Amino acid sequence: STSIGLFLPAIIWVYSLTGTVDFVKGGILEGHASAGVTGVLLFLFMYGIGKAALMPIHRWLPAAMVAPTPVSALLHAVAVVKAGVFSVLKVVVYVFGIDFLSKTGAAEWLTWVAAYTLLAASVVALTKDNLKARLAYSTISQLAYIVLGASMATSMGIAGGALQIVMHAFGKITLFFCAGAIYTAVHKTEISDMRGLGRQMPITFIAFLIGSLSIIGLPPLGGTWSKFYLMMGAAQSDELILMAVLLISSLLNIGYLLPIVVRGFFFSPLGKTVVPTAPGMEKGDFSWGQIKEAPFFCVLPPVVTALCCFVLFFLADPIVNLILPIVAP
Repeated sequence: STSIGLFLPAIIWVYSLTGTVDFVKGGILEGHASAGVTGVLLFLFMYGIGKAALMPIHRWLPAAMVAPTPVSALLHAVAVVKAGVFSVLKVVVYVFGIDFLSKTGAAEWLTWVAAYTLLAASVVALTKDNLKARLAYSTISQLAYIVLGASMATSMGIAGGALQIVMHAFGKITLFFCAGAIYTAVHKTEISDMRGLGRQMPITFIAFLIGSLSIIGLPPLGGTWSKFYLMMGAAQSDELILMAVLLISSLLNIGYLLPIVVRGFFFSPLGKTVVPTAPGMEKGDFSWGQIKEAPFFCVLPPVVTALCCFVLFFLADPIVNLILPIVAP
C-alpha cells in the first residue's frame, strides 16, 4: 500500500518535474525542484519504501517473526529488508544527489526520524523476552543506521550505509541461525528460559556472541567498519549529536544482545539448586557429556557466517572501493 500510495506518486512527480526517471550519478532533481518540493518528494520516497521499516511504518517486520527461522533469517538479514534500504540509498544517490540534498537541507527531517528509529527500536528490543522478537526490533534499529547514513548526504555516510547492508547481513543471519539451532535443540524461544544453555550449546552461543559483537561494531569483526564510516559521515556533516546517537545506540546494542550470552554461560540452568552467590556468578560443574548441540547441519551455518564476520573485517577495503566512486564528486 505504501508503494502505491506514496512511492508511485513520487515517481510520477519526479517525471513531471524532470522529464526522466533514469538513475543518474549526482541526481536528476537539481535545478528542477525547490527545497520544499524536494523535502516532500523525499518523504514520499522514504515512506513509500515500506521495507526500510522507518517508524511508524515498521510493525510488519516484528509481525513477520512468526515465520520459520530459516525464512526469518532470510527476511530479516538478507533479502527483503535489504531491498528496502538498498532502494533508499539508490534513490538518494541517483535521484536526489547527495550534493543537492546537502545544499537544500531537505534531508534534515529524515536524519532525525532515522535517529529516533535507531534508538527507539533498540529500547523496545531491551523489553522483549522472545528471542526472535528482540532480534526483529534489532533489525529495525540496524536498518535505521543505513537510512541515517543516506540522510547525512556525505560520501562517508553513504559508504557507511552501504557497508552496513553487508556487515549487518552476516551478523544478523548468524543470530537468527543461532535462534533456530536453540529452538531445534531445546525448543526454547524465551530468553528468560535460556539460563545455562551456553554450557549445553557452547558452539551455538559462541557463534551468537561473534554475531552480536559484529552488530555492536567491535573489532576484529566486519560491523566495525560500517559503524566507523557512519561515525566519519557524522563528523563530515558536522553533526556531533549524530555521533552521540551512534555511541548511545552501540551501548543499547550491548544491552540487548550480550546479556543473552551472559545468561547462557554464567547463569545456572532453571530448576537447578545452587549455593547462593552473587547474581550472575553462579558456578556449575562442567562435563563434556552435557554438551547437546543441535544437529550438525543446524550448527554449521551460524559457524560459517560467524567466521565470515571475521573475514569481512580484513576484506572491507574492496567493498569500500566499489562504493566510494559512486559518491565521489
